[in-house]
Amino acid sequence: MPQIHFLDVTNRDGVQTARTGLSKFGKTMVNFYLGRLGVAQSEIGFPFLFHEVPYVRAQVALAQAGAMGELRLSGWCRGVPGDVEKAVPLGLRHYNLSISTSDYMIQNKFRGRLDRASIIREMTAAVAVAKDAGAETIGVNAEDGSRTDDGFLLEFALAAKEAGADRVRYCDTIGGDTPDRIRERFAKLAAATAMPIETHCHNDLGMAVANSVSGALGDLEAGQDAWINTCVNGIGERSGNADLLSTILAFRHGFGLSAEIGDALDLSWARRFALWASYAFGQALPYNQVGVGVNAFAHESGIHADGALKDHGNYELYDESTLGPFPSDWHARRGRVVLTGEYGGKAGFRHVMDGLEVEPVDEELAFQLVQLCNAMSGRPLTDDELRLVAAYPRELALMFPGQLGEG
Repeated sequence: MPQIHFLDVTNRDGVQTARTGLSKFGKTMVNFYLGRLGVAQSEIGFPFLFHEVPYVRAQVALAQAGAMGELRLSGWCRGVPGDVEKAVPLGLRHYNLSISTSDYMIQNKFRGRLDRASIIREMTAAVAVAKDAGAETIGVNAEDGSRTDDGFLLEFALAAKEAGADRVRYCDTIGGDTPDRIRERFAKLAAATAMPIETHCHNDLGMAVANSVSGALGDLEAGQDAWINTCVNGIGERSGNADLLSTILAFRHGFGLSAEIGDALDLSWARRFALWASYAFGQALPYNQVGVGVNAFAHESGIHADGALKDHGNYELYDESTLGPFPSDWHARRGRVVLTGEYGGKAGFRHVMDGLEVEPVDEELAFQLVQLCNAMSGRPLTDDELRLVAAYPRELALMFPGQLGEG
């Protein structure tokens, strides 16, 4: 039976969001939380960029050490051979290779540099490089797929499959698709290619989650697995991407949806992840954010309050306890508190680790990493961040080549 899988793109599309940013250590924490949540795959970033190289090496080492659970790590590259050639030595086993496919972008973005034939040539050559390097899975992205006509979209997808790609990502790049249309297009394309078509939906009309659900249902209708791109808290360029938690909850609790989720999800990490992301990105959660906003399970009006007090199911679709506890971190304590960070000493570091009941694998290395990670993020480290540093200092040290030495 075809299944639903989640491929989160917070560390690629999410970090591209204007007026925001995330440190490389922050990106590491996104992968950590996705692993704990049970999501299938994380698009961890851009392995062909020089400043991502130490970070990517650290992620590969952390995954090999078990820090990410079963999470698969994938790199995003432009659909050209040169990007993939730069990425291959870093050891990633999964890739998504992206190139624009719509006539609009051929005319107004490429401006004569590429046409349909050369787009396919570039893409298939990039797939061949990844395949020859031993990639386990390759997704090919049709940027602006929602404005690409059916005929060329099918030609592009079939060429990708013949070259060795496993999935095609249909990108609703400008967020103009609608649920009925995207479901029909996915069903036709998945049936014609006999391969999964991956959703990548933007929220410019407020329909990214609805479109992601509908597109995935089109895959299932065609007998193919569905892969859905998401971002934590719905962040992303312009008005954002499909929200990770909202999309999961839609398949778990949406009326009339009977799709099987193939990922071993553990939503007890949902609140910790969402609140951490709000803190790390510096983006306050809306009060009405699905599942994790402060009003998501709040009742005031007389009729609602009376009903919720009698049985919360009167006015709540799902039990809030499934989303796990709200974080209550060491750094957020009121009153007298000793923290550890960029300018902290050994006594403070030891005090905090003892308070968290954590014994670092390598105390000296963990102490230096706390200083470096705090300097990188510019904010106090959270409990989960400190625990990750304590447990995997040697792997995290790969992010800071030449910066660690004697204290």
